[in-house]
Amino acid sequence: MALRTHPSCPTTKLEAHLFVAILKAADALGQEADQLFKATGLTSAQYNVLRILRGAEPEGLLCRGISERMISHDPDITRLLDRMESHHLITRERQKDDRRVIKTRITGEGLKLLKKLDQPVHELHKKQFRHMPAARLKQLVKLLAEVENRETS
Repeated sequence: MALRTHPSCPTTKLEAHLFVAILKAADALGQEADQLFKATGLTSAQYNVLRILRGAEPEGLLCRGISERMISHDPDITRLLDRMESHHLITRERQKDDRRVIKTRITGEGLKLLKKLDQPVHELHKKQFRHMPAARLKQLVKLLAEVENRETS
């Protein structure tokens, strides 16, 4: 992909171009996933919560633990969990030894929905990246991990 410069900004920085390219790629991939989840009545954030909670079984997680593991930051995680609980996808329970602590767990219905989505999500990811050889995909994963785990100063 060639760098394009804008007439009013002839010296487009590589980093700015990369930033936009990553956002555009994430948006395109995310829109495809959103369409898949929408068919089951889920949002991407709800799907992400269900995946997180499935991995936390049988202990469950505190709200903060879910929030820390989310792919995209959701400033109103409590409202998101409220909606999911009203659809019987999760349960929340106050702990007897400390009433301030509320554990969230995935329900059987939530697990069933995730199981139904496992294969279609796998197929979507295969389709999204089929044009790239495995070695390049592994390299891309490493490069993006470097970006994510950079030291901020």
